[in-house]
Amino acid sequence: MTILDRFGVTGQAAIVTGAGRGLGAATAVALAEAGADVLISARTERQLDRVAEQIRATGRRALVVAADLSDLDAVAGLAQAAYDEFGRLDTVVNNVGGTFPTAFLDTSNEFLNEAFSFNVTTAHALTRAAVPLMLTSPDGQQSVVTISSMMGRTADRGFIAYGTAKAALAHWTKMAAQDLAPRIRVNGIYVGSIMTSALEYVAGQPELMSQLETKTPLGRVGEPEDIAAGVVYLASRAGQYVTGKLLEIDGGIQQPTLDLGFPDVAP
Repeated sequence: MTILDRFGVTGQAAIVTGAGRGLGAATAVALAEAGADVLISARTERQLDRVAEQIRATGRRALVVAADLSDLDAVAGLAQAAYDEFGRLDTVVNNVGGTFPTAFLDTSNEFLNEAFSFNVTTAHALTRAAVPLMLTSPDGQQSVVTISSMMGRTADRGFIAYGTAKAALAHWTKMAAQDLAPRIRVNGIYVGSIMTSALEYVAGQPELMSQLETKTPLGRVGEPEDIAAGVVYLASRAGQYVTGKLLEIDGGIQQPTLDLGFPDVAP
């Protein structure tokens, strides 16, 4: 086996949530290019169909499951659907998540609970359903990857719900890695500023975009494929001695503070 062979996932089967566009779509296609069959899920079937075409163009199989992934029963059901279709389940990528920025006093208890559920409980529900099926594979290369955010390790105004949820997801990753070792590795990624729909507001304002690029040591925002490459590494044999860790794929940024216009609580 060459070093490049270690980055392959040939013959494996994966699930990627939030796979209709952005990071999820790039990750699903990257796993297919590395050799995996992939179940992709999100709300919008039209988007998923386009991603499925890209997966099939690599010669791998794609299974489209359009679902509301805030429904915990629906997200848990993806595990059995993938196993039934592909005959095995090796990798789960918990990508679905996200929460709109809000001022502190506009962040209701309900909003905070919803952010936690969508970013953390969905990952737990899917992984919990997947683990018994993953353990049936004989080769011991099973892996879970969570998509956290740099807001889970730093702080910025307006992100109390999102940042708290992503920090919880990062710690869930470390805890799950202990519970599921040695058979299943669990790792995550602290995602930096990546050019997806989530960054459209900033990208549309040159002053904010310039601030962000200036604060990023590499001087630019990232591409979805930068995150997808990290997922492939963590899911493949190349990452076989890594568990309970979070990669920081963020261009080197340490403090992302931008002026998004949130007011002082006590001006």
